[in-house]
Amino acid sequence: MALGSLLPDLLPGGSGRTPLIERVARWAKEKPDAPAYTFVDYSTDPSGVHITATWAETDRRARATAATLRQVTGPGERAALLLPQTLEYMMTMLGAMHAHVIAVPLFSPDLPGHADRLIGAYTDAEPAVIVTTRSAHPHVEKFLADHDVPQPKEIVFADEIDLSLADRWENEPVAFDDLAYLQYTSGSTRRPAGVEITHGNVTANAAQLWAGWAPEKPNPELVSWLPLFHDMGLIATMALPLVRGDHAIYTDPVSFIMNPMRWLELISERPGKNVYTAGPNFAYEYVASQATPEKIAELDLSGLTTCLNGAEPIRTSTLSMFAEAFAPAGLRPSAQAPGYGLAEATVFVSAAAEDAPPKVVHVDREALTQGELVLCDEKSERASALVSCGRPYGQIVAIVDPDTCVEQPDGRVGEIWVHGPNTAPGYWRNSERSQDTFGGTLADPGELPAGPWMKTGDYGVVHDGELYVTGRIKDLIIVDGRNHYPQDIEVTAQEAHPAIRPDHVAAFALPGEETERLVVVAERNRRVPLGRLDIDEVESAVRSAINVEHEMSVHEFLLIEPGGVSRTSSGKIARSATRQRYLDGELPTTEARLASRK
Repeated sequence: MALGSLLPDLLPGGSGRTPLIERVARWAKEKPDAPAYTFVDYSTDPSGVHITATWAETDRRARATAATLRQVTGPGERAALLLPQTLEYMMTMLGAMHAHVIAVPLFSPDLPGHADRLIGAYTDAEPAVIVTTRSAHPHVEKFLADHDVPQPKEIVFADEIDLSLADRWENEPVAFDDLAYLQYTSGSTRRPAGVEITHGNVTANAAQLWAGWAPEKPNPELVSWLPLFHDMGLIATMALPLVRGDHAIYTDPVSFIMNPMRWLELISERPGKNVYTAGPNFAYEYVASQATPEKIAELDLSGLTTCLNGAEPIRTSTLSMFAEAFAPAGLRPSAQAPGYGLAEATVFVSAAAEDAPPKVVHVDREALTQGELVLCDEKSERASALVSCGRPYGQIVAIVDPDTCVEQPDGRVGEIWVHGPNTAPGYWRNSERSQDTFGGTLADPGELPAGPWMKTGDYGVVHDGELYVTGRIKDLIIVDGRNHYPQDIEVTAQEAHPAIRPDHVAAFALPGEETERLVVVAERNRRVPLGRLDIDEVESAVRSAINVEHEMSVHEFLLIEPGGVSRTSSGKIARSATRQRYLDGELPTTEARLASRK
């Protein structure tokens, strides 16, 4: 079953369509004093210091950055962004796109928890230039000295660029097929790879995202804390304002983690605006768990038009928890918009952004493992909840049998394939993997394009004209010939005992002599004191619950310390990485922690 259609004005050569980067100059001319980007800095003042660049200032700083980059490197070379998430980060991205220098949006090396990702992405990109700030420079020097990575020709300090260079820069024509940047994947199933994002891709996807969010209301603004080195954060924060010359307000992820209420406070500060925001599932649950009646009473969320929940799996419990927590603050039931996307499609594929609460269907778990969506009563013992991710915009989504490449009918599970102007041409310097992912061809296309289709690696199903994502193909657990989605097992495990930290469970398979063997790794919930913890009791509860709910046995259960389960940059459980750390014996077990206390 296929969803969506291509919009002519999003195709190369479409009427009225110009590369997104060229619109910076347009807005600088049409609305020079209007705010373009505001960074909120909490590092010096807990209440937040707002630093704003108007469209005229943005244009000048971007052109000065372009001139600086071209002084030290040429078109087609890579510039690695190893700097904090400030206004300088945004201006560097825009300047690189002007200069025909391929940006590699990364982060300052002192950002904790991402060292392996930084080393892998940086080495793969082989940048000619590093862009950083004077304050982050010592961390960059240490990174270059401590690791066997390519040395740059130059290091540019984004906070010391001579703005007078803007007067010498003449904007050069940009072709839609020119590479704009390399978006390194978050690595949930394998080593990160650089997705080649063209100017045509980012232009189309920004327009698609606006259409998906249905922002046909006055005074739209974007509020975000998402990392700019991640696809969702970059497109939402950088690209969306460029579509119509609107305003983006953002902070850095650490400020959000330290105090998640800042996210909603920034939204609440925009009276009379229509605010759009986005985040992964865990962020909505995190901020709802930190809310108190006193904090909620200080918020006004009536201006929050749409909050996109864009990371699998989207929990129905999270949707309810967030809605109930912030209804007293004026949050509309229809504001939450579950969606689906991935870096290989620039980011955005579909969203359920209609003026209605999120749609949830309950399906027979046994039938779903056999590839069939069968509705059932939500009180059924075999019921699993699926959240609608809506419909695609300006692109086509097809559900395809990955073995036969035949499109599947409504209600049949298959691999999600995407075709549209937002799908990337390939991976950086990896033609074999590029062909495997981006070269999909339908066996019997009918009225659909025969190809090329981008294979997402995700299982999904279409029901009543909407997309439901069921899980990652590579994460599927097959025991005794039956398919099991790991997220279902993880929910069962976390609900089996209060000592397990919610949404911090990883289920994966190991090869066995006759069938795969299930391993469940779960983080300990800090709310249960170590002195009262009975690991055998927790393990017994998990084994029993999985045996009853899924009719399968657990080969090994491992309770580990908080923070031990690997996660991607978008907050998803990185099952493959957790599996490898399990095999290498690197997981911090609670049993070892208890032994050290004796």
